[in-house]
Amino acid sequence: NRFANIIAIAVLSSTVVAFFLGIALGGEVEEMFLTAVALAVAVVPEGLPVAFTVAMALGVRRMAQRNAIIRSLPAVETLGSTNTIGSDKTGTLTANRMTLVRGWTPDGWVSFRQVDDGDEAEDVVAAGDHLEEHPDGALASSVRTAVVTSEAELIVEDGEVVDHRGDPTEIALLTAARAVGKDPRELREEAEVLAHVPFESDLRYSFVVVDEDGPMLRLKGAPERVFELCSEVRDGDGTAPLDADAVLDTAEEMAAQGLRVLALAERRLDGAAAADIDEQHPPTPEQLVLTGLVGMQDPPRDGVKEAIARVRQADIRVIMITGDHAVTASAIADQLAISERPETLTGTDVERMSDEELTAAVLEVDVFARVAPDHKLRIVRALQSHEQIVAVTGDGVNDGPALKAADIGVAMGRDGTDVAREASDMVLTDDNFVSIANAVEEGRVVFENVRKVTYFLLSTGAAAIVAILTSIAAGLPLPYVPAALLWLNVVTNGMQDVALAFEKGEPDVLDQPPRRREDPIVNAVLWERTALTGITMAIGSLWVFTWAIDVGLSDAQQRGAALTTLVVAMAAHVYNARSERQSIVVTNVVGNPFLLIASIVALTLHVSASYWAPTQLVLQIEPVTGAGWTRILAVALAVIVVSELHKLVRSRPGRSGARQASADDDVRSTRDDDASRGVRG
Repeated sequence: NRFANIIAIAVLSSTVVAFFLGIALGGEVEEMFLTAVALAVAVVPEGLPVAFTVAMALGVRRMAQRNAIIRSLPAVETLGSTNTIGSDKTGTLTANRMTLVRGWTPDGWVSFRQVDDGDEAEDVVAAGDHLEEHPDGALASSVRTAVVTSEAELIVEDGEVVDHRGDPTEIALLTAARAVGKDPRELREEAEVLAHVPFESDLRYSFVVVDEDGPMLRLKGAPERVFELCSEVRDGDGTAPLDADAVLDTAEEMAAQGLRVLALAERRLDGAAAADIDEQHPPTPEQLVLTGLVGMQDPPRDGVKEAIARVRQADIRVIMITGDHAVTASAIADQLAISERPETLTGTDVERMSDEELTAAVLEVDVFARVAPDHKLRIVRALQSHEQIVAVTGDGVNDGPALKAADIGVAMGRDGTDVAREASDMVLTDDNFVSIANAVEEGRVVFENVRKVTYFLLSTGAAAIVAILTSIAAGLPLPYVPAALLWLNVVTNGMQDVALAFEKGEPDVLDQPPRRREDPIVNAVLWERTALTGITMAIGSLWVFTWAIDVGLSDAQQRGAALTTLVVAMAAHVYNARSERQSIVVTNVVGNPFLLIASIVALTLHVSASYWAPTQLVLQIEPVTGAGWTRILAVALAVIVVSELHKLVRSRPGRSGARQASADDDVRSTRDDDASRGVRG
């Protein structure tokens, strides 16, 4: 709206000034009216809507090629302004290829891989060996619980796993059971399921009741939640009181290694607890017996650490919002260099905080763990209260509100739900954080291309305004008729501005800070450059025009010389517009083949039009003489020189190196501002 207002004011003021100035200097009303129309045609960038649409469409296509499907076109522009990315951990930052590597039972540590990789505890034994020695021990019970509470399935042919279906965590449990000699299918067939409660984020556990010579409740879930339900722990063939603090320390030791930790528990049901159990009437899990812990490894995705470094360099903050254990989340965050701040907030912490406290806390914390969907929504809103432009990922049904509230909702294409995809602005076809970083980069490229096209077209308008107003004030004939300016804007420039939208982006696009939402399309520096290049082209066009008058050329030849000067100067100037910061010397002339072709076609069309009688009549021009071409080329060179000098003086070099320190300074500044307004920290 601001840009449109500026254009409207420029059109109105220039046409009014031209009309009344011409009348005051003795011009005829009809002639001055046509002059005003010509100026209106010159100032309005007619080709901008088409070029803008092309730039957006190309950005969407490039994003799709980089695994990001845009569902909302305005999201393309918003991506370029994003300064905070809130990402899930599993499957987005990590590979979502779970492997069970380590377990703990009251009998000791066990390894589900070869015990040769630096385990510090000397009593770590292979899980298979342990099962042979203790076929009815805590580990055997834990394996059985892991299998019967899982809904995933391994597809086995000729004794080999050829495929799998279901949750990666459960697939890892079934694979580990199979690796230690326990066939998941046989374990399931041995136990008839009487009741089943699936995993829910608010419960943080799932359980089944199976018939094992009577009802047996088997449960797996988040350690801290499961420990609340347990009163005892397996001890040999019997049980012992549970030391919850000691076992929690063990779980956190595993989590500190970056492992996802699950606790496994059981309880033999009898008496009233065993009565009337069915799917509609599952028992309440309580007074359980803890049988063990298992730790699964989910390595970071290839390229994610580098992608995080790229966006941090671009002054974009990355935070992790996960349902995983706080210690596990913190360990993965350290591996990926997400944060240098040690503090982690859990969903429980978020629950206890007021909105004001959370608003202050989100500036200090980069890792949020054990987060439920409603917590994620509050975190997004707290970030937005600091005028952060937030992209957030989600895959579940309950993630819909947070995806809707975020400036950019990012859904998972592989493992996400239909509800999450419908609520999102962008869908990742590979569920990979790298694709988010790529989409942010492409969003910036789109906006920069729109700026380049806008700058290019405004330069034309500026040149025409200055040339026509100067002609009127100096008492010269008009150098261009309205049809000629329309030809310049729509035909010759029209091809080049669309081709300019095909620019692939500058190499330092991620070295620049995010654009603020309120930043105009054309900033002060670009307005300066627009004025300088426009004035240069106007002076050059009038120089050639007055030369044509002085040497006695016909009126049509004079106008042809003036118009051709603008056409050639703009054909040279479009290469200035290819980069806001880089010199034309270092940009590859053939880097945008569409622009090269468009420039050649535009010049060819114009020269042809100056020789073809019908267009000569409409544009009121005739061909330029040989001496005129020398001056025209000199003007084109002058436009390049002026633009280069302005870039040298006013364009700030792209910032290199990690910029998170600067972002942290901004965060601290925002925090201090909040404190001054009385926000509690």
